[in-house]
Amino acid sequence: MFVGHRGRAGAARGLRGLGDRRRAGVDRVLAIDHVDPFTDVPVLARGIVGDVDGEPVVASPLHKQRFSLLDGRCLDDPDIRLSTFVTRIEGGVVLVARP
Repeated sequence: MFVGHRGRAGAARGLRGLGDRRRAGVDRVLAIDHVDPFTDVPVLARGIVGDVDGEPVVASPLHKQRFSLLDGRCLDDPDIRLSTFVTRIEGGVVLVARP
């Protein structure tokens, strides 16, 4: 798996990205908000990346709540959701749509 992050986009906002590494490089990138909604601290780029039943997730490094990298929902609290961003790869460059 390829894991990376982009710097802050705004005062305390940023993106967290996850892609599947293929032989030819990265062909899929997922982007979510960088700010942990439970603490309002930008730390998700340092989160623990894994999967739950095949769904890619990131766990907050602070309190370990798990968030889906597909749709941003919190697996531990259904009332909480991260922002997700539309992404695409063009000519080897990752493009992330603004919300």
